[in-house]
Amino acid sequence: MKNSFKILALALISVFYRVDAQEVVKADTLSGTPLIITMDSRVNSALADLEDNCSRNVSTRSNAGPSGAPAKASRILVPNRELTNAEICRQNPRILGYKIQISVVKSNAEANEVKAFFRRRFPNIKVETDASLRPNYKILAGSYFTKQSASADLSKIRQHFNSAIPVQYRVFCVEAK
Repeated sequence: MKNSFKILALALISVFYRVDAQEVVKADTLSGTPLIITMDSRVNSALADLEDNCSRNVSTRSNAGPSGAPAKASRILVPNRELTNAEICRQNPRILGYKIQISVVKSNAEANEVKAFFRRRFPNIKVETDASLRPNYKILAGSYFTKQSASADLSKIRQHFNSAIPVQYRVFCVEAK
C-alpha cells in the first residue's frame, strides 16, 4: 500500500512538472544556431526580463555619447578565422604543444651525459630534463606547436636516437616553432 502511494505521488509530480515545462528555442550567441531548452515558462519569462534589464543598463549607463544620448552598446566580436600563432601567444604564454622525447634514463648523471651528447650534435635545439617521474628522467628537446612542425627535427634526431618520439607537453609559446 505504501509503495503504490509513493509511485502514484511520483507519477503525479512528474505529470504536473511536464505540464508547466515547455521547449524554448534560443539563438546561440557565437554561431547563431538554434538551441532548444526545456524549462518552466515562469523561468523563461524571468530570464527574458533579466536579459532585457541587462541590455537597457548597458546602453544607458557609461555608454552615453557627448550629447547625452545613449551610444550603441559595445559588442564582443569573435573572429570567424583561425587565430595566428602570435595572437595565441599573446593570450596564453604557455600552451599545450609538443616536445621530442629523446630518451628516458634512470639517473641524473646519465641524463646529463645524454644532454651533452645531444647538444654537441644539435646545438640549435634546446634540450631539457624532466624529473617529474623520479627515479626516471626524461630528456626532452625543442618546442613545437604541432606534431607536423616537430617532424623535420624528429627525422634528424632519430638518426642518432632511434627511440625519439613526439610527446604532448606544456611549452612556452614564444619558443615554439
